[in-house]
This record gives sequence, structure tokens and C-alpha cells, in this order.
Amino acid sequence: MAVSGAGVQNILKIPELKRRILITLALLSVYRIGVHIPTPGIDGDSLAAFFAMHQDTIFGIFDMFSGGALERLSVFALGIMPYISASIILQLLKVVIPHLERLSKEGEEGRKKITQYTRYGTVLLSLIQGFGIAVGLESMSSPEGVAIVNDPGWAFRLMTMITLTAGTSFIMWLGEQITEFGIGNGISLIIFAGIIARLPAAIGNTIRMIAAGEMAIFGIILLLIFMVSVVAFIIFMEQAQRRIPVQYAKRVVGRRMYGGQSTHLPLKINTAGVIPAIFASSLIMFPATIASFYADVPIMQYVSAALHPGAFIYEALFVAFIVFFCFFYTAIVFNPSDVAENMKKHGGYIPGIRPGRRTADYIDKVLTRITLAGAMYISAVCVLPSILMTKFNVPFYFGGTALLIVVGVSIHTVQQIQSHLITRNYEGFLSAAPGKRKK
Repeated sequence: MAVSGAGVQNILKIPELKRRILITLALLSVYRIGVHIPTPGIDGDSLAAFFAMHQDTIFGIFDMFSGGALERLSVFALGIMPYISASIILQLLKVVIPHLERLSKEGEEGRKKITQYTRYGTVLLSLIQGFGIAVGLESMSSPEGVAIVNDPGWAFRLMTMITLTAGTSFIMWLGEQITEFGIGNGISLIIFAGIIARLPAAIGNTIRMIAAGEMAIFGIILLLIFMVSVVAFIIFMEQAQRRIPVQYAKRVVGRRMYGGQSTHLPLKINTAGVIPAIFASSLIMFPATIASFYADVPIMQYVSAALHPGAFIYEALFVAFIVFFCFFYTAIVFNPSDVAENMKKHGGYIPGIRPGRRTADYIDKVLTRITLAGAMYISAVCVLPSILMTKFNVPFYFGGTALLIVVGVSIHTVQQIQSHLITRNYEGFLSAAPGKRKK
């Protein structure tokens, strides 16, 4: 599919869509401005030097998701991660708490209640993380020995807790406003904006390397070809589905006949999205971060080296954790038994498979196979860039996790724009035949 020029022009012809895009851009601009507002009581130069020394630890991961706010310890330093963590925790609790499971099946009212619980959880996690960051910063210093916190104590801790929690709450509100009044998923777009904000610096660094003779033009061309190929592969896999044919039996209700049509049950290859990569990287980086604080201890030096991106143990554990979380998260968000039961209630069946338990087992079997393929795909995308960066010194600036987020959010946002255009009977943003309207 090629990008249609007429599709781009049609965006401006729909007042509602144009308004939504402008609102989205304005709110994202507010977020990026807030990233540069520092939290009081911090020595910025010492903090920057500290982060430069701990880029390959868990601090680097959280800084990526906060769009560089953690490195500056701005009011948005916690980013949107507390909200994401609260959402994931609630999804996990649905399995063990019947009340939450009932709410998830009550439609719009249940969704609003779960959203309210997620907000409370976000504030609680932000307060805990804010306190942890404040206490941690008081004991940290730059490589030159300059303290990061100018005036440590409970006044600084309380101020930092309140400031960071307020910043995260404001980001959460921004994300909800984008989702409701803008275009795309607000939370995802905030993470997307933070990652993309690093692109100008990455391009500038590449130009500097070429000018200094550290990298040849031919190498840059090969790198661009490789990056385009990886992005194309991610787009293909993110949209890939295994479609199970479903047939609905004819039913007579009164004088009307219902059913009788053929359809399909779409199962995504990557049901878990980017969650497994985030969980896996955070889990591995946590012991590496602890080890980096005790670099003078021999065993800690070994742990730090073994869990460094590019090391064999790191990559092996990374792949193992990604596979585990792919199956774990998919099992939580998709229940084959519920799907089979709903199909049976509405007179649906898979040709050749008996309704009920046999159908659930068949769906589970298919889901297990495609989840394994999805886990291998995520592992390849996440591991390959880090190997290129560490082993071959290739400036592949976006790691696999960031690349998955950027491509996934881009696909989702373009699909929403496409839906608005099709609803208004305009040619889609992505079209194989530019200049023609869809009928």
C-alpha cells in the first residue's frame, strides 16, 4: 500500500478530524514542555553525569519511557509508567478477584469503574516510586563526588513525592483527553512522543560520526536499508492474524430467520503486544542496576558484565523472559473457554470441531502455536538491535522495545485516521488507488 496524497488532503476536508489532530498535537506539545521543567532541590549537572554512567541499567529504560524526563528529574520524571503498571496489575487481579472479573463483563459502566481503580492505583504507585526516587537521590552523587540533592531531608522527600505524583497525574489526564478528544490512544502517543523526541539527537550524532570518519557513507546506506527492512517486518507481524473459520447455524425467531452466515475468528500473532519486552527488560535490568552500585565487589562486577546488553547471558535471559511473558499475558487477556462458550450460545461452530470443550481445546492449540511464533518475532526484534549496537558499534539508536512501540502506535493511529476518512466516504489515508473514492 502506498501513501495517498489525496488521502492526506482529505484529512483537511473533515473539520472534526482536523480538530482532533490539532488537539492531539497541542496536548503532546504541553507534555514535551513539561519534560523540561525541573524538580526543585536537584543539581542538574551532577544528575546528568550520573545518568551518563548508568545508561545501560534500569534507569536508562525508565528514562526512555519518560521521554528523557527522568534524566533531568523534571516534574514528569515518573512518566506514564505508574499508570501502565496499575493497568497491568488490575488485569492480573481480574483472574483472582471475582468482583473485578464481573466489572470487566458489565460493559461501559464496568469499564468506567475499572478506569477509576486504575487512577487510584496510579496515584498510590506514584507516591511510592516518588518516595523511593527521593531517598535514592539523597545517597547518589556524580562521578566527581558532587551530591545530586542540594538539601536532603524529609522536606525534600515530601516535595519530590508530591511533585512527581502531580506530574504523573497530569500526564494521565493528558492521555485521557487525547483518547477522548484527539486521535489515537493518548497513553501510547505520550510514550511515542518521548521516544521520537530522541530522533534529532540521533541523526545529529550520525552526521557527526560521518564527518569524523567513524562511519562510511556505504555503512549508513546499509544501516538505512536494514532499518527499513526491520520496520517492514514489524508492520507485517503486527497486522498478521490466524483466521479460524466460524459458521453460524440458521435460527428462526418469530417470522425472521437469523444466522447462516460464515465469518472468522481473528487471532493476532502478537496478542501480548510490547508488554513482554517491557517486563523482560525491567526484570533483567533490576539486578544489573543493583550490581552497578557495588562495582568494587568482584562478584558484582561479574553480574554487571553478564547482564550488560550484548552479553550472552543477558540475551539468553531476555529471550527466555519474553517467551514466558508472551504466554503468560496472552493466557490472561484471552480465554479460549469463554470464546467457545459465547460461540455456542449464538449458534456458532468451527467446521469439523464439536462445539463446547472441543472448540476451546482447538482454539487453545492454535493460540499456543501462534503465540510461540509471536514470541520468537518479539525476541528477534528486541535482541538484534542490541547485538548490533554492542558487538558491531552500529548506531541503531532505537532498541527493539522502543521500535515495537513506535511502529505499533503509528499503525494504530493511522488506522483511526483511516476509519474517520472511510466514515466520511473519503478515500483512505492508505490507498492502492490514489485519487479515487471508496464506495
